[in-house]
Amino acid sequence: MKVTALIPAYNEADRIGETIEAVARIDSVGQIVVINDGSTDATTQIARRYPVDVIDLPRNQGKGEALNAGWRTFPADIYLLLDADLRSSAFYAGALLKPLLEDKADMSIAAFGDEQTDSGGKMGFGTAKAVAGWGIKRLTGREFRSPLSGQRAVRHKVLADCGGFASGFGVEAALTINALRRGYRVVEIELPLTHRATNRSLAGFCHRGRQLWQVIKVLYHAWRHP
Repeated sequence: MKVTALIPAYNEADRIGETIEAVARIDSVGQIVVINDGSTDATTQIARRYPVDVIDLPRNQGKGEALNAGWRTFPADIYLLLDADLRSSAFYAGALLKPLLEDKADMSIAAFGDEQTDSGGKMGFGTAKAVAGWGIKRLTGREFRSPLSGQRAVRHKVLADCGGFASGFGVEAALTINALRRGYRVVEIELPLTHRATNRSLAGFCHRGRQLWQVIKVLYHAWRHP
C-alpha cells in the first residue's frame, strides 16, 4: 500500500524542517507532501531543501482546501495527515498507520491527552473541543477525547466517499461525522504529540472564536442533513 503524508503549512518556517525530518523517519511513509498554504515567510523554501513534494497555493485558503489540493494531486492508498508544527514529535504519528495497514480501521485519530504544547503548557480553554465532542456524540453516538485532532491516518476511499475535506476549522469534525455515518471504522490512539500553543492573547481569542464558529456551522449542517 502506498502511504503519503500530507502536511499543510502556513507560515511555519521555524518548524517545518524538523517536522519533515521526523516524518521521514516513519518507515511506512513512502511520500511526503507539503502544501504551502499561501505562506508569507520562508516555509516553501525550507521545505524544498528536503526530498519532498511541495504544492504552493497562491493565497491562504485554509487547512481543508490545502488538504484537498494534496490528496487530489497525489494518489495514495492511505494518507497520514499531520500539522506542520509537530516538530520531532511527528515521528510518533507513525502509530496511526498500524490499524489501517492491518485492516483493523479505516481512519485513526491521535488523542493528545491534555493537549500539551511543545512549551509544556496547555492549549486554550477547550470550548471548541468540548462543543465538537458533544456534537459528534449526539450525531453519531461516538465519543472522542480529541475530536478536533488534525493528526490522522485515513484511507483514500474514505475521503472519496466523504467528498474530501470541508473548508475552514471544522474540517476534522466534518470528516469524523461523515466517515462514521458511512459506516467506516474509526479508532482513537493516544500519542505523545506536541504542537504550538495558541496563546491567550487577543489573536489567540480571535483564532479560537473562528474555530468555534466554524465547528458550530459543521455540526448544524450535519444535523440538517443526516
